[in-house]
Amino acid sequence: QVQLVESGGGLVQAGGSLRLSCAASGRTLKTLGMAWFRRAPGKEREFVAGIRWSGGGTSYASSVRGRFTISRDNARNTLTLQMSSLKPEDTAVYYCAAELRGLEYGTPNDYDYWGQGTQVTVSS
Repeated sequence: QVQLVESGGGLVQAGGSLRLSCAASGRTLKTLGMAWFRRAPGKEREFVAGIRWSGGGTSYASSVRGRFTISRDNARNTLTLQMSSLKPEDTAVYYCAAELRGLEYGTPNDYDYWGQGTQVTVSS
């Protein structure tokens, strides 16, 4: 089992930055694919960014590419999402997720472990 705990969410003005972190416990993350998803009010959960088990491959939703950066530290068992140039449409609950295939992309059904989520609110 893997327990994932997100932190770093909050309220920020449009154009600002936030850094989300995900700390894992229960087992090492180094063989798992990791990702960030988000769910905005009234919308489905959507893929934001993913990273391969080795850190050698990343994938981004087109809406965040160039503004968000995903990274991982397997030695520290942590996942990070650096978000910049934030927009009001980035407002959502952000979830950290892990999956056993070790890949950098997937649908929500591909992910085996989920955190509780952290709220990000971007004001205009």
